[in-house]
Amino acid sequence: MDYLNRLGETFLDWKQIAEVLPSLFAVGLPNTVVLALASGAIGTVLGLILALMGISRNLVARWAARAYTDVFRGLPAVLTILVIGLGFGPIFRELTGSNSPYPMGVAALSLMAAAYIGEIFRSGIQSVDKGQLEAARALGFGYGASMRSIVVPQGIRRVLPALMNQFISLIKDSSLVFTLGLLSSERELFQIGQDAAARSGNLSPYVAAAIFYLALTIPLTHLVNYIDNRLRTGNKPKEPDTAAAVVGKGASA
Repeated sequence: MDYLNRLGETFLDWKQIAEVLPSLFAVGLPNTVVLALASGAIGTVLGLILALMGISRNLVARWAARAYTDVFRGLPAVLTILVIGLGFGPIFRELTGSNSPYPMGVAALSLMAAAYIGEIFRSGIQSVDKGQLEAARALGFGYGASMRSIVVPQGIRRVLPALMNQFISLIKDSSLVFTLGLLSSERELFQIGQDAAARSGNLSPYVAAAIFYLALTIPLTHLVNYIDNRLRTGNKPKEPDTAAAVVGKGASA
């Protein structure tokens, strides 16, 4: 029983959790959402470009996309963030006069996301039947117009669940940006919890931060499952109203 009490005091000190909640709501949550949304949007655009390069007829473009994808998918996320944040941070500060590492964190997350999203888009585009492209060409569309209007939209629709899963990963990976030494007003959920835990010597603030992450990711996970189910099953045809049919039959008789 003493062991359980110690565990409760270590991880479920409600006083510590109550003290850190305002900071998690006011600072940590908005910054985590901004990091994920910004890097997700930039990564999606870059990823689509990478996907189109990866299926291009140009050999140089295909090799460039392959090399980029291999590098950023092969490196640990924390290493990529440190290299970009600390390596390019001084250049960014010199050009902009800003001491904030926040944009470097967004850049690192975006570049990593682009590598994964590019592969997601590429697999979706290549899963579209080649007859779609051939039919569009037979109707007089050029190769570029056929890809933009026919093939790419179908490919993107097929990979929506995978894209949502990647966004969930971005929410979690945003916790690694703390390694760049964010300003107090820029700290995300994990950094807020870590600071509070260091001050109090108690791990309950980490639990509070974890609850916030779960509140973000669990609904998105269920949304992914819903989208995936709808894409696989489609809209079920409505069954005829048998009661109305019987009434109509009686009226005609």
